[in-house]
Parts: sequence; structure tokens; C-alpha cells
Amino acid sequence: MTRVAVLGATGAVGQRFIQLLSEHPEFEIAALTASSSSAGKPYHEAAKWRVDTPIPEDVRDIEVVETDPDAIPDDVELVFSSLPSSVAERVEHGFCEAGYVVSSNSSNERAADDVPLVIPEVNDDHLDLIEVQRDERGWDGALVKNPNCSTITMVPTLAALDGFGLERVHVSTLQAVSGAGYSGVTSMEILDNVIPYIGGEEEKMETESRKLLGDFDGSEVQWHDMEVSASCNRVATLDGHLENVWAELSENPTVEEVFEAFEAYPAQDLHSAPDPLIETFDEPDRPQPRLDRFLGDGMAVAAGGVQETPAGIQYNCLAHNTIRGAAGASVLNGELLARDWL
Repeated sequence: MTRVAVLGATGAVGQRFIQLLSEHPEFEIAALTASSSSAGKPYHEAAKWRVDTPIPEDVRDIEVVETDPDAIPDDVELVFSSLPSSVAERVEHGFCEAGYVVSSNSSNERAADDVPLVIPEVNDDHLDLIEVQRDERGWDGALVKNPNCSTITMVPTLAALDGFGLERVHVSTLQAVSGAGYSGVTSMEILDNVIPYIGGEEEKMETESRKLLGDFDGSEVQWHDMEVSASCNRVATLDGHLENVWAELSENPTVEEVFEAFEAYPAQDLHSAPDPLIETFDEPDRPQPRLDRFLGDGMAVAAGGVQETPAGIQYNCLAHNTIRGAAGASVLNGELLARDWL
């Protein structure tokens, strides 16, 4: 059993971490951290619990500590981070310097040359960047990132299509309000409305997807040479990012061949990894957030609406943004780290 800590445990993504880790067969929660205003309180008092299942009994009375390596028990082997990126950039380094392996959902350093950005089913070999990172930074710990919630929805489907020769990708997203955090979008902004702008989101999709699909040559990642353009929109759904994707390919696969590629894409042999990774729909009006976001316990990617177009293939994909797209992605990376690196 690997003992773990959760940084930023009281926030929306931190609470998803608690939900996913509380009964995990491989992990035991040994420490929960938050701001100084929450430190010293039992977790059930420090966190205003908003997840759709009750607060776990084995966690509710754990005393929250400050987000400092000195406050974490020495026998913790793996740290999960859901800190705001402005805080994480400083704090995560301290944990790595103290020897902790950090699986982080925070956006800072995802594009850094020596930081593995990983979806286990897509590019688990990129974890070998840890050796480069340790040599360059001189620490015994490690920092591993998962991509942002919209990128992680699209990239597994692109990985399945890469054999047909990805050249250009255009994507328009319809992203749930939970992706902005509990207080991120007010009801007066989003009800009866769509917001056609999410700060920084388009750039993340356009860069992170190319790094994820790149080749690791033993010392660095050669980013994929496809072109990616994104338009990101906030819509009035609670959970589940739906995305409309247009993929221009050097080959011309049929709709049937695209479905076969999605369905044949391999899963990972990890506790939280769904099998299949990509679930497909023949119906032209699927996937839909309300109906399909919990496929694979919220860890699968749904795909449908596949059509041939003059420029290539058009389809829709969907994933649960706070499970597969955030805490679940970090937990899955943690399972990979525990298996191969701890």
C-alpha cells in the first residue's frame, strides 16, 4: 500500500482526489494539505464538501496541515497536487527537492522540456523524462503532469487516428462550468448563455496535444508536427466536456475504419484505467454530457458522430472533466508511477 498526500485537498479538484483515493486498493491517504486558514482543522470542517457522494468516513477527521514538505510524514511516497498554478509553481518544486514524487493536475510547467506530460494510455514512455529532470534539476523527487481537461478529452481519439497521418486538427469545445471551479462562473453569466472564451484554454489544447503525441528519443520529446487550432466555449452543463473535432489526415479512412481505430485503441492495465478507453456511438446525437460523462466510472472517452468531410474526418468526443480530465488523470498517472517508478 502506497501512502499518499493530497495538496490543495479542500478545493473542487482536491475533493475529487479524496473521492477517488478514499477506497483505492493501492493508495492510503496519509496527509491532506490546504491554506493556513484551514490548517489544524479536521477535514470535514475545513472542506465545504460539494462532491456528489458523501464525504468518506476515513477522511473526515484527518487533520489538515499546511502545504509544506515538513508537514508531510516521511513515509509518504507519492503526492497528488491540485494547487492553483500560481501557487503550484513554487510549492511543487519544494516537494520535489524534498524527495517526493508529485503527480500534478496544475497547469504550470506542462510544456517544460524536462517535465513528463502524460496520459498513460497514450505516452507512458514519456515518464523516462524523469531521469533527465533529476539530472538537470538535481533533486531526488520528480514532477509529472497530466494535461488540461479539454486536451485529455481529445488526445486519445487523435492517438487512435495518428496511424492515418495526422496533419491538421480543428476543435471547438463546449466545456462544463465545473471546469472553472465552484465559484468560477456565476449563474448570471452562464444561464441562457454561452461564453465563447476561456482564458488560456485554446493555447493549452494547441500545445499540450502536440507534446503528448510527440516521440521521446531518450533525452527530449520531439513534438508532433500536426497543426492544431482550438475554439473553447463555456456552456451551461455541470460536468462533461463535449468537443467537435475535424481531423485532416494524409490518408482517407472510411467512417468504418475510424470506428475500428477508436474501438481497437489499447487500454492500460491499471486500476483506474477504463477498458475500453474509447467508447463509441453509432447514433448521430451521441455522446451527450448528461448521458455519457460517467462511462468507465468517469474515466472513459466517448466518441460518435463520425462523418467523412472534404477535408478529412469530423467527429464528437466527450469526457468527464473533473474525473478523467483532472483528479482521475492524476490518480491514473500515480498508479503508473507506483508501478514503474516508486
